[in-house]
Amino acid sequence: MAGLYLHIPFCTQRCVYCDFYFTTTYRLTRPFVDALCIEIDAYGREYGEREAIETIYFGGGTPSLLPLDEVALLMREIERHFDTAAVEEVTFEVNPENATRDYLTGLRDLGVARLSLGVQSFFDDDLQFMGRVHDANEAMRSIEAIEQVGFDTYSVDLIFGIPEQPPEHWMANLERAANLGVPHLSTYGLTVEERTPLAKMVARGTVTPTPDEAMGERFLDTMSYLRQHGYEHYEISSFAQPGARSRHNQVYWRHGNYLGFGPSAHSFWRETPSFAGRWANVRNLKRYEALLRQGHRPLEHQERLGADTLADEYLLLRLRLLEDGLNLDVFEADYGVDLLTEKISALAELEAAGLIHPVASTVRLTDEGALVADAVTAKLIG
Repeated sequence: MAGLYLHIPFCTQRCVYCDFYFTTTYRLTRPFVDALCIEIDAYGREYGEREAIETIYFGGGTPSLLPLDEVALLMREIERHFDTAAVEEVTFEVNPENATRDYLTGLRDLGVARLSLGVQSFFDDDLQFMGRVHDANEAMRSIEAIEQVGFDTYSVDLIFGIPEQPPEHWMANLERAANLGVPHLSTYGLTVEERTPLAKMVARGTVTPTPDEAMGERFLDTMSYLRQHGYEHYEISSFAQPGARSRHNQVYWRHGNYLGFGPSAHSFWRETPSFAGRWANVRNLKRYEALLRQGHRPLEHQERLGADTLADEYLLLRLRLLEDGLNLDVFEADYGVDLLTEKISALAELEAAGLIHPVASTVRLTDEGALVADAVTAKLIG
């Protein structure tokens, strides 16, 4: 089954680290929602009967800036064009400043079963540096509201490696989340992305990024602490209490089909075992809306993926799943690649370096391997 992703590009202000497409100059959201409905209709006609929908994800940007009646319109449009009878999870990203009980209740009544809350930190100085709108008190109030409204599963995003952030701040963030019983945590190391305010600050010398060694220590501490407190480390950045894993993200990690709607959204659809298409929408709201109103697909990029590329991508994605890893028998059956024969030397080197667990029928990263997952992948692909 497939997943649907809706990119809602509106933000109140820019965070210093963010390189996702967004706009802070919106006035009305309805013209965008109308354009989004046109795109949903177009793809529904082409893909609606090919595969049932498993998950729906509202991301951004800040989806919680949409009025509830517009969220309802989008849900109806999806249900009209796609087979949603077997949907297992509808996720909606919410920022703490928008997480009022009335709004959350409205989302629940519309069928949203899971929330993703952009906390990032429970310390005001961290939040101010990152350019977040909310403060620490609002973060706590939003979690309280989520639980009062009755959401059984939700995720909290936290960022480590903020410049000059004391190590004890990060561990306190983890401790607070664990003590609150947050069902799912997504932890991300702060990275300096091109064309962001943070990149300019680093270039001017006003900010010094946290050294790689310290970033690695934070990540190892994170893995150790959360496992000790009952979280399953099922994907490099993802920790879940039993039964609280993200179903939508697992569509990506198992190389499943997904359709993305909205400016900058990406899609992937496998036509045959050895052929798939990938495409991405334009990163401009006005152009996105104009193209759809003129009857055109708002595409910026599209490519065809053959068997070799699909095999490399599958390997990369499966290695991110720390508990499951890459099953070598399945990999050979599906892609014709006998990794034990073709990469035996590389596997031996990685095992000797302590980056992968001893290989039998599965390749799985160790904690140290998770720190350098891209480098491990590079040794095994191609």
